Amino acid sequence: MIEVNGLDFAYPGAKEPAVSNLEFRVEDGEIFGFLGPNGAGKSTTQKVLIGLLRDYRGKVSVLEREVRDWGSDLYEQVGVGFELPVHFGRLTARENLNYFASLYKGETEDVGHLLERVDLLDQADVRVERFSKGMRVRLSFARAILCRPRLLFLDEPTTGLDPLSARRIKDLILEHRDRGATVFITTHDMSTADEICDRVAFLLDGHIALIDAPRELKVRHGERRLRVEYRVNGTLEVRDFPLEGLAENDAFLRAVGQPTLETVHTQETSLENIFIRVTGRELT
Repeated sequence: MIEVNGLDFAYPGAKEPAVSNLEFRVEDGEIFGFLGPNGAGKSTTQKVLIGLLRDYRGKVSVLEREVRDWGSDLYEQVGVGFELPVHFGRLTARENLNYFASLYKGETEDVGHLLERVDLLDQADVRVERFSKGMRVRLSFARAILCRPRLLFLDEPTTGLDPLSARRIKDLILEHRDRGATVFITTHDMSTADEICDRVAFLLDGHIALIDAPRELKVRHGERRLRVEYRVNGTLEVRDFPLEGLAENDAFLRAVGQPTLETVHTQETSLENIFIRVTGRELT
């Protein structure tokens, strides 16, 4: 769905390129996370991929065609949800979606159904200028999937959402993928990426530092230890044991045999910790 080889892009007047020599592929039907701090080059890369920035060097193929060779027909197959939603404030949510639906040649989703899925049906006929940030983000997502896109680009899709709304959007992203679409997410929210992405790329200062599946990264960079927690006379005891040789480890067997055993879990690391370890930088 996406193939990038030797991508370079520099904004006019900038001393350094925003992205340099990027190379990666996104397979059909996967959710791919582009992760990094603010200013890493995530949004620049997305703008190149959706045809907003055309003065790039290298080869960038989307839907098996060089981005420069696409015209407006690209947007019949691609949906985009920007980090900062832009809507017609004096139109209602329903009117906004009906207007954008009228721009497509092909079939679009039912507007009422979409508004219900993003929990905006009760506010469908309210002017968007009265919407909160979270409501605008949800409306932006509905607009992004309006054309039933084969390829969906999302920039910080859960920013500004309460936990329930964020869960709803993540479920819709997974549902969209399960219907056969490919999803490209740019974010610095590692927990969201860990939860829904099939693979992630760590981006720092315009360069890719690492690409792999979140599970593989956590296994590779995590500590091979098992933590056992139990209580002795009301006091919580915490014991760590190496994974190797657990079946013959008498101390471990005694610990898990405690009648007051509370938890047993591996010491997995997080994507954010891995990012810091690999790049030496924190996410900000």
